[in-house]
Amino acid sequence: MGWLWAIIVGFVLGLIAKAIIPGKQHSPLWLTTIFGMLGAIVGNAVARAAGVESTPGIDWSRHAFQLIAAIVIVALGDMLYMATLGKRKHHRA
Repeated sequence: MGWLWAIIVGFVLGLIAKAIIPGKQHSPLWLTTIFGMLGAIVGNAVARAAGVESTPGIDWSRHAFQLIAAIVIVALGDMLYMATLGKRKHHRA
């Protein structure tokens, strides 16, 4: 069940990050999900380092760190995708 939650959280974080980032992102949905999963992992690590990994009630600060990390990773990952694989796909179309 842990992997299923990781995929669901990654999918949601990736989509939210794509919606927040201005402009169009070209990375495919599966890659956005992986970027979101990485954002959750990095956000958890930052929250742990900040001492807010687990708080009473909803962990809003941890979720904020996850979302910020997902936004950064989706933005950078999309730029890297376009710089490598995306160019070839755009020239064919």
